[in-house]
Amino acid sequence: MKVAIYCRLSEEDRNKQFETDDSSSIQNQKAMLLQYAMGQGWELYNIYSDDDYTGSDRRRPEFNRLLQDAERRRFDIVLCKTQSRFTRELELVEKYIHGLFPIWGIRFISIVDNADTANKGNKKSRQINGLVNEWYLEDMSENIRSVLTNRRENGFHIGSFALYGYKKDPDQKGRLLIDEEAAAVVREVFTLFAQGCGKTAIARMLNDRGVPNPTEYKRLQGLRYRQPKMKNGALWKYSAISDMLTNEIYIGNMVQGKYGSVSYKTKQNKPRPKSEWYIVEGTHEPVIDRELWDRVQALIAQRAKPFNVGRIGLFARKARCANCGYVMRSSQNHNKHYLRCANRYVSKDACIGAFISVEKLERLVLDELNRLSAEYLDKDELERNIEICDNLQGLRSRLLSDIAVYQKKIAEYSKGIRELYMDKVKGLLSESDYVEMSKDFAAERGRLERAAADGEKRLSEIDARIAAGDNRRNLAEQYTGLEHLTREIVEILIDYIVVGKRIPGTRDVPIEIHWNF
Repeated sequence: MKVAIYCRLSEEDRNKQFETDDSSSIQNQKAMLLQYAMGQGWELYNIYSDDDYTGSDRRRPEFNRLLQDAERRRFDIVLCKTQSRFTRELELVEKYIHGLFPIWGIRFISIVDNADTANKGNKKSRQINGLVNEWYLEDMSENIRSVLTNRRENGFHIGSFALYGYKKDPDQKGRLLIDEEAAAVVREVFTLFAQGCGKTAIARMLNDRGVPNPTEYKRLQGLRYRQPKMKNGALWKYSAISDMLTNEIYIGNMVQGKYGSVSYKTKQNKPRPKSEWYIVEGTHEPVIDRELWDRVQALIAQRAKPFNVGRIGLFARKARCANCGYVMRSSQNHNKHYLRCANRYVSKDACIGAFISVEKLERLVLDELNRLSAEYLDKDELERNIEICDNLQGLRSRLLSDIAVYQKKIAEYSKGIRELYMDKVKGLLSESDYVEMSKDFAAERGRLERAAADGEKRLSEIDARIAAGDNRRNLAEQYTGLEHLTREIVEILIDYIVVGKRIPGTRDVPIEIHWNF
């Protein structure tokens, strides 16, 4: 039996000499689990170790690698110190420990709380463990939330990153100090806008002078920063200037809570209405004086143009430039709406630019949607697809049966190799006979393992074909015959659209639609 050991520690280990070292607690977990596995006579496949991760974090790298290897049937047992080391979420207990692991032929064992899926009688205790861990997560989340809320209401800064133009006070936690080098750039931005310069023009001026944007500035200063997701991540953008000009932190007010978590189970955040923000005035020294701030806010209000939100926002944050990957911005000219890559205008060599009208993009999307509808809703085609789907289901069943046979024979050959070794140790088998026979057994086991792996690969391909066929038909049926798109339809159907530069000598603009199905 091959065993995979999983270890996890959530609290930062104070005993580490180097960041790359495993914590002492992780080392203790490994020692305990290795000793247990050896006592059972199991073969170690791999040790998966996540240090400084909580049991509710589904993005744990080693945890996800273990799940991928489990799905590929690379081991027979998952061994942990406690069930909570594997996960604290009841949903994942049911999904993996009680759901997918048995399907994949994998046994789950945790030593301290005696969880063992081979023991059918303790399923309820495993579920109770999961429920207790779930309550622990919820209570801990509420406690942390109440502490953070109290600190926000009292004007303490609790973010991981100080706003550009400020730095964290090393002597007083939660207090901001002015970073004079960055603050000078902030004052320049406000002054230029007050003198009549546009946001894109200001971004271009800073880029032409080689002024690092907030992320690049923090990186160069050795400060904590968020890794940019797009190309040209070191450039100033329209959005950075726009956000800066309306941020009250620059006049000494602490503004927090603009985003709130969706649930304690996920790290995803969503915008909160301004009425729910935490705004405390006069908590730190202002970078911008009140007179300049008021003048800039008045100009922003004057420049705001009413527009048809439904049309301009149709592809908001969905269209991306094929050259630089930047999200395309909306613009309006002669009552027509367009999408363009703003990177072309913020720096000389930032991007060759992409440009398309909203009307044209809508038509291209509808044409492709109708093409899919025709492909998947044709009656004869539907019948053929259903017949093909039935054939695929039959092939899937046969593959599952073959894989099960392979796995059983692989286990028999592995057992045979172990028994040969014991016969050699006992003196019942000569060294030469053992080498020859075990070599034959290992070769046959290797052939079966390759056959099983090939079968699993084909099984994944068949599952993908079945799922894709059914999903496309269902979605195409709902959205066939449309004359116009709505924002709701775009959200449901489209992940994002890549827009290229117009093909010279034609009116054609290449696009690539990434559907949600």
